[in-house]
Formats: sequence, structure tokens, C-alpha cells
Amino acid sequence: MATTAPDITAHALPPISAVEQWRALTQRSIVAAMRSGEIVVAIVSPVFLAICFYLPLRTVMNMAPGMNYAQFLMPIICLQSVGFAGTSAAMRAAMDEYHGISTRLRTMPVPGWVPVLARLGANVVLLLVSLLWATIAGFAIGWRPGDAGLWGTIGFFGVTLVVGLLLSVGADALALLSSSPQATSQTMALPQLILGMVSTGFVPEERFPDWIRPFARNQPVSQFVSAMRGFNEGHVSWAVMGPPVYWTIGLTALVSLMVGLAVRKRKRER
Repeated sequence: MATTAPDITAHALPPISAVEQWRALTQRSIVAAMRSGEIVVAIVSPVFLAICFYLPLRTVMNMAPGMNYAQFLMPIICLQSVGFAGTSAAMRAAMDEYHGISTRLRTMPVPGWVPVLARLGANVVLLLVSLLWATIAGFAIGWRPGDAGLWGTIGFFGVTLVVGLLLSVGADALALLSSSPQATSQTMALPQLILGMVSTGFVPEERFPDWIRPFARNQPVSQFVSAMRGFNEGHVSWAVMGPPVYWTIGLTALVSLMVGLAVRKRKRER
């Protein structure tokens, strides 16, 4: 007597939507960030920056007429904190490449944009945590929102978030282009360290030697710091905001180029 084969398609699971895939991969990235200590770094780094620079330098800096070093230092604490978060993002993406997780996802029915947006979602969480603790550290050392009110404070933190998002997207693309996690880490960390230290974020321009002042004044970190101080103090003008806008456009173009190269590399590997 012939038997009828069971209808497997009748019991097939419904397809998982791209939104559900994104949610699951975002949760995975956040859990991985917690297990690897990235969340701890996002909390500790702004506190560490505030302690290491404010405590030793406040006496010297506050001797300058009209100088409140806590107000002066807060922008660079925020920018350096989101910079550390961007480096963590690069390392996470590079490790996914190194361990073959990204390759495995490309063989599955997962749209190519889902893993990228999942990593970006986890990066935004890290950015917000880092910025929250930068704010707490700033209040602890004496920083307060300036005379510009609510919109000035929104502009102050808005600059930080824009920079943080650019760094996160660029870090993700860099990790896909880089040959190893170590190379990715060095490529992200060294420019941030150099630009941060040789900027007007920690000391005023006049404290630098004459030969390096033009670089210290005009490089991107100093210009973003100036924009944040302008928002906080209510001194918003094109003379202050123009250079940061140009730097943002230039960095966006650079990040877009890196993303394009990363996409081309992925297509060649398929």
C-alpha cells in the first residue's frame, strides 16, 4: 500500500523579517559589547579624562583671567569619549571579520544592510552611554550649561553626536577594509590621540609654541571644540561655525568613500 509523504511545506516556519534580523543582531552586538568590556570603557573613559586633566591643570589654568577650566575642558572630554567609542566599534567589526562571522552572515538569507545597521545600533548605544558619563563627569568637576539655554545645550551635544556617528560609520568601514584587528585599532587610535593632544581642547592656543599654533587652531578637533564652546556660551556665528561645517562635509565625504570601497570589497568576495 502506497504511503503519502508528509507535506513539509505545510509546517515550514514563516520567514523572519529583516527588522527582526536587525533587532536580533543589534542585541547580539550589545551583549558582545558588555561581555568584552566596551560598556565599561565607555563609562570609565570620560571619568578618567576628567580626573587626569582637570585635577592636575585646574590650578594653573584657573589663574588665567576669566578662565573656568571645567567649562573649557568639557568639550574635549565629550569628543575624546565618543572617539574611544568609535575605536571600540572598529574593533568589534574587525573581530567579526577576523572570526568569520561576517562571512557566515553573507551565506545566510540576511540582507547586506542588516549587519551594518545592527553594528551601528550598538555603536549608538555606546555613544549615548559615553556621552551620559561625560556629562556626569563634567558636572562633577564643575561644568554647567552656559547662558545659551536649552538650544545651546542641544547644539553642544549635537556636535558631539554628529562627530561620534561619523567616527562609528567610518570605523565600521575601516574594519571591513583593514587586514587585521590590530591594524584597525592603530589606525583609529593614533590620529585621535595626536589630534586630541595637539588641540585647543586641553590648553588655549596661546600656550602652544608659535610654530605649531596654526595646526593646533585649525585642525578638526579644535574646530569642533570651538563650535561646542560657541553653542554653550551663546556665541554662535558663521565665523565660529563655518570651519566645523566644512570639516564635517569633508569628513562625511571621506567616510562615504570608505563605505563605497568596503561595499566594493564585499562584492568582489562573493
